[in-house]
Amino acid sequence: MGLLDATYAALRLLFSADPELWGIVGVSLSVTLRAMLIAMPLGIGSGYLLATLRFPGRRALIVVIQGLLASPTVVVGLLLYLLLSRQGIFGQLHLLFTQTAMVAGQALIALPVLTAFSLSALQGADPRARETAVALGASAPRIGWTMLVEVRFALMAAVCNAFGRIVSEIGCSLMVGGNIAGVTRNIPTAIALETSKGDFAQGIALGIVLLVVALGINSAFAFFQGESRQ
Repeated sequence: MGLLDATYAALRLLFSADPELWGIVGVSLSVTLRAMLIAMPLGIGSGYLLATLRFPGRRALIVVIQGLLASPTVVVGLLLYLLLSRQGIFGQLHLLFTQTAMVAGQALIALPVLTAFSLSALQGADPRARETAVALGASAPRIGWTMLVEVRFALMAAVCNAFGRIVSEIGCSLMVGGNIAGVTRNIPTAIALETSKGDFAQGIALGIVLLVVALGINSAFAFFQGESRQ
């Protein structure tokens, strides 16, 4: 099948509401959104604490978190696999090859991205915002909220980067999810499988969906950023 024929077949799959294809899309988005809901408060909160607190080992911890930005996702998957396998610490939970394991893996991958970007955003914030909040007698939670609002667009960029990193990752999802049809098969693992079988139509269709999702997220971010400057 040539490229044009495969692309035409991919478009037919997309617009014919193929249940298998859209089931894969549903699994992928469900897992990624749940992972983001877990990682966002933890990552942004950790970034805020690192930006505002001073304690022994802080600098070393920041270096480790920044180093984890480039960590291979398959290594995260391997470590999680060892923990969730029958011989692992959490083997009795029987989470291996489930969506829950995939959510945990993607959350772990997103966490350093959100933490490092949030830390960078807060360190670059105008210090007068915090000073003003303190001078007005704001409580600690109120001061924290004020600072987060001050750097909200940088935090949105952090969320976009984290989402983009995990929605397209394949290593961890394959290791702990197992690529089970109808259960843990997501967009990246399905693309790899279908392409290896020579079924380029479904691979192209899923690739188009992935691109549309990524462009949609970034377009929404650009829109809100532009609205704030008007």
